[in-house]
Amino acid sequence: MRKLRTIEMNRLTLEEFKEAEKLPLIVVLDDVRSLYNVGSVFRSCDAFRVEAVYLCGITATPPNVEIHKTALGGEDSVDWEYFKTTEEAVEKLKQKGYFVYSIEQVEGSTKLQNLPEAHPSLSKGYAV
Repeated sequence: MRKLRTIEMNRLTLEEFKEAEKLPLIVVLDDVRSLYNVGSVFRSCDAFRVEAVYLCGITATPPNVEIHKTALGGEDSVDWEYFKTTEEAVEKLKQKGYFVYSIEQVEGSTKLQNLPEAHPSLSKGYAV
């Protein structure tokens, strides 16, 4: 098995990506210290055609060499916005009619695979 080179992945051009239908999901990053993790989120959001990424607090923003190293261009294709506080980002999302879910590994949290059971309104599908 051979790993595909970036050019072989048939990625959309930047213009095609901007025009393409997006998954109605906005990912909010709160105080993410690792620039490589930020880049990884951009790369994943590019792959899934996520609507946007909101970067909050101390989370670094593009352009940035370390973000680009793992984002592989995703930071250019995916729309993003910076907020000084996560509360500002969440308030904007609520005003736009989004449901807001928080993902964190803490005691008492609901495992993702159990989310529809914990919230029956999501039984037809959900995105986190």
